[in-house]
Amino acid sequence: MNLSTLDQFRLIGLIEGISYLLLLFVAMPIKYMLGDPSYVKVVGMTHGILFMLFILLQIQASSKYNFQAKDNMIYFVASLIPFGTFFTDVKLKRVAI
Repeated sequence: MNLSTLDQFRLIGLIEGISYLLLLFVAMPIKYMLGDPSYVKVVGMTHGILFMLFILLQIQASSKYNFQAKDNMIYFVASLIPFGTFFTDVKLKRVAI
């Protein structure tokens, strides 16, 4: 399976978005309500690695597909907001066409 840079960016965006939701809505409540920080350590580390990969792929996709500065900022800021990468994926689908 040979994915384009844009497809890789979209895929990591979706996986990173899911890891963010797991961190916020599963691991954090377990930590603070049940007193078990182990989930935050595992999910947090995974999310951090995925986030760095997301940024790297954003830079590559931006260079290859000539994203405008405004779009780059939207993709980055959306990655900081829960569910944000799911909304930007719709915009990225249009770039692929």
